[in-house]
Amino acid sequence: MSLIDDGLPSPPAETSERSSEHPGFLRRLKRYQHIAFPVAGIAIALLALLVLENLLQHTSRAETVAAIESTSLRSMGLALLFTAISYAAVALYDVVAVDTIAPGRIPHRISAVAGAAGYAISNALGFSLLTGGALRYRIYAAEGISLVDIGRIVGTSWFAIWFAFIIMIGAAMLIDPADVPWLSKIDPRIDLVAGVILLAGIGGLIYWLSKGDRSLQIGQFTLRLPTSRGALIQIAAGLVDVTAAAATLYVLMPEGVVHSFAVFALVYVIAVILGVASHAPGGLGAFEATIIAGLGLGGKPEAIAALVIYRLIYTVLPLLVAVSGVLIWEAFRRRERLTLQARLATRLVEPLIPGLAASVTFLGGIVLLISGVIPGERYRLDILSDILPLIFVEMSHLAASFVGVALLIVARGLAKRLARAWVAAMILFMTGAIFSLAKGLDWEEAGILGVFAAVLWVFRDSFYRRPIVGPFELTWNWIASVGTTVLVSTWLGFFVYRHVEYSNNLWWDFAWNANAPRFLRATVLVLAVVFVVCLNTAVNRRGLKRSKKDFAIPDAVPALVAASPNAEAALALLGDKQFLMDPENRGFVMYAQSGGSLIALGEPIGDRDVVEELAWSFHALADRLAARTVFYGVGPQSLPLFLDMGLVALKLGEVARVDLHEFSLEGPARQPFRYADRRADKDGLVFEIIPARDVPPLIPQLKHVSDAWLGHKSGSEKRFSLGFFSPDYLSHFDMAVMKKDGGIVAFANLCRSASKNEITVDLMRYLPNVSKVMMDALFAKLLIYSKAEGYRWFNLGAAPLSGLSGSPLASRWNRFGSFLYKRGADLYHFDGLKAFKEKFDPVWSPHYLVCPGGLDTPRVLVDVTTLINGSPLEFIRK
Repeated sequence: MSLIDDGLPSPPAETSERSSEHPGFLRRLKRYQHIAFPVAGIAIALLALLVLENLLQHTSRAETVAAIESTSLRSMGLALLFTAISYAAVALYDVVAVDTIAPGRIPHRISAVAGAAGYAISNALGFSLLTGGALRYRIYAAEGISLVDIGRIVGTSWFAIWFAFIIMIGAAMLIDPADVPWLSKIDPRIDLVAGVILLAGIGGLIYWLSKGDRSLQIGQFTLRLPTSRGALIQIAAGLVDVTAAAATLYVLMPEGVVHSFAVFALVYVIAVILGVASHAPGGLGAFEATIIAGLGLGGKPEAIAALVIYRLIYTVLPLLVAVSGVLIWEAFRRRERLTLQARLATRLVEPLIPGLAASVTFLGGIVLLISGVIPGERYRLDILSDILPLIFVEMSHLAASFVGVALLIVARGLAKRLARAWVAAMILFMTGAIFSLAKGLDWEEAGILGVFAAVLWVFRDSFYRRPIVGPFELTWNWIASVGTTVLVSTWLGFFVYRHVEYSNNLWWDFAWNANAPRFLRATVLVLAVVFVVCLNTAVNRRGLKRSKKDFAIPDAVPALVAASPNAEAALALLGDKQFLMDPENRGFVMYAQSGGSLIALGEPIGDRDVVEELAWSFHALADRLAARTVFYGVGPQSLPLFLDMGLVALKLGEVARVDLHEFSLEGPARQPFRYADRRADKDGLVFEIIPARDVPPLIPQLKHVSDAWLGHKSGSEKRFSLGFFSPDYLSHFDMAVMKKDGGIVAFANLCRSASKNEITVDLMRYLPNVSKVMMDALFAKLLIYSKAEGYRWFNLGAAPLSGLSGSPLASRWNRFGSFLYKRGADLYHFDGLKAFKEKFDPVWSPHYLVCPGGLDTPRVLVDVTTLINGSPLEFIRK
């Protein structure tokens, strides 16, 4: 594994044939699993729209609008009440979950806000992990809760709602088995038995929890389960939540269309589940199709009206309440000094901003897309006809639809706090408002977009990240949600214009009252944009390529390297790294970008009093750039600093350093080196140290040796953590060479630390087939020379994966690394490398990769390997 490679020779790898044992189908499934669920979601959404089209083929837009206008204020008032009850129950999920996983560590008001606000955002926008999950992470992490415990809190909250779903389904089967949709043709006794089994299972679970502390093991993940009391509270909260949510829609339905609330609640639960599976924001389309099909409401405009009002009350209104609350907090924060309560409000509200901004922006896109399919008001178009030419109105209609789909895409960047996404959203909101007015004097849409732009302007300070690697990356899940939203808006357009008979002439009909042709042309544009985005994501998705840029080395760096007690600080002189400098030039961090990670090589270099400050500055830099913070190759002495940053440490192996005060070639253990030393002399090999000032004229000879060595190893130059052949780089160092017949046959550049604390070599290359003892002889002479020069330590470099524990109680990384070390001979001769260094009787010390935990860790490993080797799979080809 080439996370670490000190350039020492290793035996060629043999090709492993184990991968051929896996069935081809499973390999293909694993390869395409990242798009399987999004495609399935789009398929569900598309099927739902086909069902809607079939069920509502005799329902008109005019009837639906009339039904909306006739909805009673009493029904809407009850819907508002049940919505409030539902969200209060949602808040209780997290309260119980936090008390179970992290008792006494988070105030109840904080966990309640995290639960309710997280659900309000994810319910409006979807992407539960990115929005609601990310919100919980930011709030709970700020309170000192670990990533693993945050995952457990979220998992416990999810259990609550799914238990509620199961209970609702079981209760409906017991209460009204004969009227259960889809199952009504089966013997009702089967429904009764199924209902009893479901409820008995929940009862058995509660009884099991009452017998002591319980936990659930899922692979290597252990989830502590709540007590029976906590489970009852969560299940009760779940029942209240789901019942109140279902009641919100139930009270809006016209009288007489639904005879049993139990059956209605069952259909509602199934609609929610299918909506989640569809990847559409809030289950848009799939939810409505399930409700209408399950309850037999096709052809009833009152049902469509109820669903529209439900969406506004249960989905849009909580989001707007959350946005308003954050606006009020922001105004208070800017007006008043931060008291203790204000600081508490800051901890609660600030993490909400990215998700809320993304939700608002996504909602703005939906507003424009829906506006593009709804016919313009005749009297407004008449006014426009006296002001603007028709072609301007037509182009504004197309432009407004384009802005709508662009807002759906840009919303992801706001969720990641990207500064350029904020700029793009502001431009899109303002241009969208202008196009809304120009296409039909749609002042309502223009006003909504203006308000949304004002919201983003207020929170402009929260969008500070400036990635250094091109545009933000769209995931297939996000594209699926954009796609389903576009499909729903397209279906809505065909629903509105179903009375218009299609003909080819419609595409070329340009007239003030030609609303259907405008919809068709705008739909083609929107679908084309989505197609281009999908194609770009599939073909040109940002690759993980090693950067080969050369960067200028700041003037202060060479002096800081010379003053460092760490000899490996000399890698700063390679010219392939960027630098974060202390303002007073007292130290620096050398780093490079790979994929989505900002990777620092080692710890900060410089005075002790500036190291911690530089480390935190680098962490802040990575945050601003929306990148993962990584420190590669750090010692154990600085781990507390990195753990305080919320990072995790993975042991990479052990570094071997020879104590030169104790080293000699005497004794039985050193016999191989004495033999190599004598044999080298016998073979006519001459050891010599060439001062750095005399190295440049020798570069052609050194290049010849280096090329021969690389050709013999069938390898390529590594970078970042290892030196590569560069005349400018090598000219900084004294050169240890072995000569034969006056010509150089081996060389190694010497990296010296300050105060003669440490000396090491970076590039060590030789001509093949000159001498079998070349390596041993060169090391023996270097060690004797370094001891004579008065150095304390000789750094032999790292032994990858050495010293990792294979105990069943160790971390997964340690167990995997230990397994690879013992069984990975086909990939890398790990044990041989350590055995070679062990001959010098060194002192071994661990070194670590420090990075974010959770799902970010494997991405970091790929990024680091790519940065050093040029490909994440390069180590397989050694």
